[in-house]
Amino acid sequence: MSADGPPAVGVGRLSLVVLDCPDPHRLAVFYSALLGWPLTDPDPSAGWTEIRGPQGAGLAFQGVLNHVPPTWPGDGIPQQFHLDIDVADLGTAEAAVLAAGATAIGPPDQVDGAGGTFRVYADPAGHPFCLCRAAH
Repeated sequence: MSADGPPAVGVGRLSLVVLDCPDPHRLAVFYSALLGWPLTDPDPSAGWTEIRGPQGAGLAFQGVLNHVPPTWPGDGIPQQFHLDIDVADLGTAEAAVLAAGATAIGPPDQVDGAGGTFRVYADPAGHPFCLCRAAH
């Protein structure tokens, strides 16, 4: 596509990002609290749970036996994927995610290429995610 051409048209739209985990309900509750998105199927005994945002896309959590979480930033098992979550205040957001069950796994206040800062955490199943604060 050229800079003067029409915007690219995708084949579809993102519906879900699916995370394998040992306990789908527990991880869905964690991300529901983190993002403020409701659980769409809150049955804790199901092997699949979803949360959806106001625009329709969402996260799904799929139960997997013998789930092995990433060890990133170590070399053993790569991060596989991560979510960047924009927040207004890193300190307030950090307190909320730690209270919800996250673990801090990186040094605080790393600087991204645009001058913003971010902090790295693992969700209760070990998947990494970042809280990001844009530069002012």
